[in-house]
This record gives sequence, C-alpha cells and structure tokens, in this order.
Amino acid sequence: MRKPFAIYHEHPDWFRPLFTELERRDITFVRLDPRAHVYDPGEHSSPYALVFNRMSPSAYLRGGVQGMFFTVGFMAHLERLGVPVVNGLNGFSTEISKARQLTLLESLGLPYPHSRVINHPSKAVEASEGLRFPVVVKANIGGSGAGIVKFASRDVLAAAVEANQLDFGVDHTALVQEFVPARGGHITRVETLGGKFLYAIKVYTTGESFNLCPADICQRADGVELVRAACPIDAPKTGLKVEGYTPPPEVIAACEKIMQTAGIDVGGIEYMVDDRDGKIVYYDVNALSNFVADAVNVVGFDPFARLVDYLVARAK
Repeated sequence: MRKPFAIYHEHPDWFRPLFTELERRDITFVRLDPRAHVYDPGEHSSPYALVFNRMSPSAYLRGGVQGMFFTVGFMAHLERLGVPVVNGLNGFSTEISKARQLTLLESLGLPYPHSRVINHPSKAVEASEGLRFPVVVKANIGGSGAGIVKFASRDVLAAAVEANQLDFGVDHTALVQEFVPARGGHITRVETLGGKFLYAIKVYTTGESFNLCPADICQRADGVELVRAACPIDAPKTGLKVEGYTPPPEVIAACEKIMQTAGIDVGGIEYMVDDRDGKIVYYDVNALSNFVADAVNVVGFDPFARLVDYLVARAK
C-alpha cells in the first residue's frame, strides 16, 4: 500500500482547493493538525510519502500558538528520516522571523524598508532614531497583518510605549520600520513554486490595512467579482482588488534567489515601489502563501493543479 501525503495545517478553510485537487486525482492524503500532534524522535521511518508544511505564523490568533515552535522540532525530525518535506525547517524558520527575513535580504544585497529589531518596548523610540515617520511596529512573528501598528510621529510612538500599548507577539521581538507609501496604490506579490516564478499580482490597497491575503481578495481591478474558494461562505469582503502582472526580469530573478536561499519551496514575496523615491523595496517573505482567489480569472491558470504536480514529483 502506497504511503499517503500528509498536509500539516491548522487553518480550517485556506487549503480546501488543495484538498479538492488531491481528491480529484485520487491521491491519498491525511491531515495533521499542528495544534495537537505527537511524534516519536526514536522512529526510523515515516508513515508518509511526503509532508507539506502549511503551518501558519498567525496560528496564535486561532488558539494555535503551541504549534509554532513544535513545528520546528517536527520538521527537523522529518528531515532526519529523509521524508520529502515541502517548506521544511529552513523555510519555516524564515517564515516565523521577520528579522531573519531582513538578514536574508541584506545578505543578497536587496533593498527593504529601513528597520531596527528590538526585544523590549523601552527601545522603540530609540530604535526610531534616523527613520522617517510614519513608522510601523511589527511583531516578529505575525502573518495576515497581525501585530502591525502604524505611528505618525515619535511623540505618538513614545505615548504608546508609556501606556504599555505595544504588543511584540509570541517571541517578544519586533521591528520598528519605516512605513513605505506604495506608488500607484498597490503592492506586488510574486508567487513561486519549487523556487521558480509562478505568477505575480498587483494588490490595490489603501495602505491602512496590513492583511493582504490573496485568497481573501474580492475583485479584479476591472471590477469583476472573484470566487473566494479558500474562504468560509460568510467571510466578509475585504474590498481589495487585484490584477495579474508580470514583473521585470530582474525582479523575478531576485524573488527566485530569495526563495532558493531561504529553502522555501512554495511561497510568496511582496514588494512595492516606494513613492518617495521610486525605488523597489522587498518587505515580506511568505512560506505560508495562499494563491489568489479565482486564479483562472486573474492569472489565467489554476496554480493548485501545478502545486499538486510539484508535490507528486517531490514524493518520487
């Protein structure tokens, strides 16, 4: 009997299109829940043909904080056994540290918003010295825009510190980072598969919301309503709009280099053009990346079909 694929996830809705595609192809799979799991470090074989890590850094918002650091150990265990792991230890370690993402970008010589990393609110005002306001304070482990707050001035930031209003999240680490105004009112999200460019989209935003989950997007830029297959039926509409886009070759090459260096097999990178100087900045690296809603209508093909092709190839 062939071993099943294991999809390691905690979100109830995001991966329904993946499950549908696996079922369509009669590929046996099981779901593993990172919030309540067990493994034996002494075992010498795995019951799984492949493990696809879909653990989300925002799981702590859904009662899943215990899965976060457990996953680091579990990924190391699977890799010791030689199980094909998609988005394994290195990729996941990059996913759960915005500070590590900045170190990665710096090592590759790629631009990112000017930032400081701190581990105590008392350092926030000091860290903002030399940065242009407004700034954002970002929890190091976030996801879905969680833990990001914008401050218009140093005085406002100082008042928040004084009032004990800063929340650094589950690892008590945060970024103090320049808020970058996006030229054209949009950011660009590049999706990669197997370390290679898959597609890109422009996501139009007011700049006041930091949750730009592509699966939640409601409309194409031309007003066509999108079917959000990865959202619950009663999910509120976000107001976000999107259009397919092909970035310049040098941007595609940079995104592929980021993902290959990080060890992220399936993921997305967000960048924007800084409206203050017209320069590109890369600002988010995602190993837990959701494909855009109604992708056929936006980018012209079904990325879940290509994803399952990739999983099958990796399992072999």
